[in-house]
Amino acid sequence: MATAQPVFKFTYEDYRTAPPDKRYELLDGDLVMAPAPNLKHQDVRSRLGRRLAQFIEERALGKFFFAPCDVVLSDTDVVQPDLLFVSRERGHLLSGGDNVRGAPDLVVEILSPDRDRGYKRALYGRHGVAEYWLVDPAAETVWIHRQRAGVLAVTHTFGREQTVRSPLLAGLELNVDDFFSS
Repeated sequence: MATAQPVFKFTYEDYRTAPPDKRYELLDGDLVMAPAPNLKHQDVRSRLGRRLAQFIEERALGKFFFAPCDVVLSDTDVVQPDLLFVSRERGHLLSGGDNVRGAPDLVVEILSPDRDRGYKRALYGRHGVAEYWLVDPAAETVWIHRQRAGVLAVTHTFGREQTVRSPLLAGLELNVDDFFSS
């Protein structure tokens, strides 16, 4: 008679004791090592991040962070989005001072194979992220997803020679060419 093997899930406390010289995320209790992003990924993140940070800071809308920054969504889900924004109204998510405890208002992921399109988008949706940007450096495209009853659905797609506008960040206008420049 075969017996079922118990499924071991890591928790946030386990995650906190992971070796500090590596970058990890905790996805449904699985400790996943994230390799350093390639140079194009980092360049796009830097260019886009600077523009978003400036817009948010000039208007005192809240706090903006670059990876690595732990976002604790649950005891078995801890992610490090490339870029994230927490509004002043949701500043309580930052009260511990070590990490973000709950869903940020905006999460931006520079496309990584598979996880960002599927699993992480669903995870962010379930936990209440209001807006999710998926940025594809290869296709030079930005997909904006908005929260709809626990699901993040694509509402806008932007490519070269277009201007990104965000329903969440009224007045924001970003030229796509500015952050995909070579």
